[in-house]
Order: sequence, then C-alpha cells, then structure tokens
Amino acid sequence: MPDKTPLYARHVEAGARMVDFGGWDMPLHYGSQIDEHHAVREAAGIFDVSHMTVVDVTGQDAEGYLRRLLANDVAKLDLPGKGLYSCMLNEAGGVIDDLIVYRRDADDYRVVVNAATRVQDLDWMTAVAADFAVVVRERAAFMMLAIQGPKATAQAAPLLPAVLRQTALEQAPFTCCSDGDWFVARTGYTGEDGWEIVVDVDTGRRLWDQACAAGIRPCGLGARDTLRLEAGLALYGQDMDQLTSPLVSALGWTVAWDPAGRTFIGRAALEQQREQGPEAKLIGLMLEDRGIMRHGQRVLTGSGDGAVTSGGFSPTMQRSIALARVPADAVGTCQVQIRNASCDARIVCPPFVRHGRILVDN
Repeated sequence: MPDKTPLYARHVEAGARMVDFGGWDMPLHYGSQIDEHHAVREAAGIFDVSHMTVVDVTGQDAEGYLRRLLANDVAKLDLPGKGLYSCMLNEAGGVIDDLIVYRRDADDYRVVVNAATRVQDLDWMTAVAADFAVVVRERAAFMMLAIQGPKATAQAAPLLPAVLRQTALEQAPFTCCSDGDWFVARTGYTGEDGWEIVVDVDTGRRLWDQACAAGIRPCGLGARDTLRLEAGLALYGQDMDQLTSPLVSALGWTVAWDPAGRTFIGRAALEQQREQGPEAKLIGLMLEDRGIMRHGQRVLTGSGDGAVTSGGFSPTMQRSIALARVPADAVGTCQVQIRNASCDARIVCPPFVRHGRILVDN
C-alpha cells in the first residue's frame, strides 16, 4: 500500500484525484490541472510535498562529510542560512539523486532529497558517513509544504510566526531561516518565487488550512510537473539517473571543480568525461507540429538519435515542450516520433518560462 502524507484526508475531502507517486498517495489535481498551473504563474498555489525526505547532518565532520558526498561544495555556504543545489554521485559519476542542502549553523546542515529515492539515498549517505564523525538523521516526523507564485510570499507571510515573518520576506533565493521546528527556505520547483516550509505535523495541517482560507490555491502533482518543465528543472529518474552524469544532464554548473584537492565521490569519472568531451547533452524542444511530446519518444537529429526525457503540454505557451538528451553537437531542427508520425521540433535552450515570462521565441 502507498504511504499517505498527513494531509491525505484533506486532499480526499477536497475532491483531489489521488495517484501513486514514488510509493506515496498524492493529489494529481483538484479538478483542473491547467487552472492550478495558471494560479501559480499568476498568483499563488500551495503544494503538499511531505513525501520529500528531510535529513539532518550534524557533527564536527559535517562539512567535510558533505564535501566528500556532494559534487557541489558546501564550503560555499560561508554563513548559516545559505543553501545550494547539488547532485549526489556514485563512483562512476552517475546521479544517485539531486537535492538541496542548507547550512543551519556550524556543523549543522539540512538536506532535502527526493521521495522515490529515499531508501537508496539514506543507505548511501549512511555508508559514506562511516568514515566521518557525523550523525545522519532522517526527520520523518516533519512535513513539508511549498507555497509558490508571484503573490505567494505576500499572501503567506501573515501565516508565519511573527519572529520569522520579516526575515523570511527579506530572504534571497536559496536562503533559509528557522525558529524552533519552523524552517522556511526561499526555494521551489516551479520557476516562481515562494517558500518551501518544513514544520511538525500539527503545525503543517494548520498552515495548509490557513493558506487555503487565505485564497492560496491547492495544487497537485500535475501542475507541479508542467511548471517545473516550463522552468527547465530536471526530474530525477527521467532527466537524470544513476547511468547519466551531471555533464550530460545540463547540470555541469552544479559541479564544483575547485579546489582541485577536493575528492568528491565521482570526481575522477567526471574529469575523464570532461576531458574526452561528453557524447550527449540535455536540451529543450519546442514542437512545431500538432501533438504532445512524452518521455521516451525517439528524437532524430542530423547528428544522430536521442530521446525525450520529459515532455508535455505547456499551459503558458500553449504548445508542447520537452527536455531531451541528444548527441552533443545536435543543433537546429529535429523530428520527434509521436506514435507513427515524425513531427518537426526545434532545439532551444531552456528554461522556457520563469517568473511568468516566456524566455524562448514562441
């Protein structure tokens, strides 16, 4: 049986269509995925993301441990309250997971990883920790909400504790603040402004109810997926996995090569791939014909074949868009095989939409 978040009953009462996502019963939509998408682009929406895994890393070797574990470098987090996005790699340079890590204090970090990879992530993190004086602890008693959209922080600020309110409003992207069990980060997965909030279950249920009462629209996984696709944000298991490296997944920017002496896991494999030149790259596609691009469809370019990794219909652009892995020198136009037809598409550089603006020639 799939796991249920603490808000499961509220989703059902609200008429949500529930689906199994990574072993969790989650809301796909509450009636109109398109309307939920537009609500986040134009105003504010709230997502139950309590299926995500929150892990705290503490101890005198916490920084050294994370510098070994992650391809990005937590030494960049020179002050408490800062966060960064990173991949966690295997020795072959494949992506075990992508995640966000926040520095909460000296020797105290919070890591948020994906739901579907929870077991493999915790096993890997625990195994690597054996060589360090650290404690790796899952915070399963917490839940997580994402409030996203251009009006999200203004509408949600009155719902935060008074002691956090102004600090949270003044946060820069990829920063966090906390008070007791309240943890508020200026991050998200939609291409819009907003907060991701970790709280205890009772507080989280109240916050959900208060946000909905304040006019922040409940949104499901469907809108979350179209929003992140428009924003060019990768989905683990489709746009990257243990067989692909950051260098072929448009995530080379997350690899911190300096200092040269930092031997993060997977570094040797990535250095070899970088020296030889990656054979593939992740690009954006805009369909010029009718149809919808979907994961797994074949992409035919002048340089060879590739495949759609994520695809769908863009409510903002009113056309089909996709991410695809293609040969490294592919440019210009291509064809995508949709059912039995070869449909014309154009290679572009994502993101497609951020902060409500279309960023590519539509």
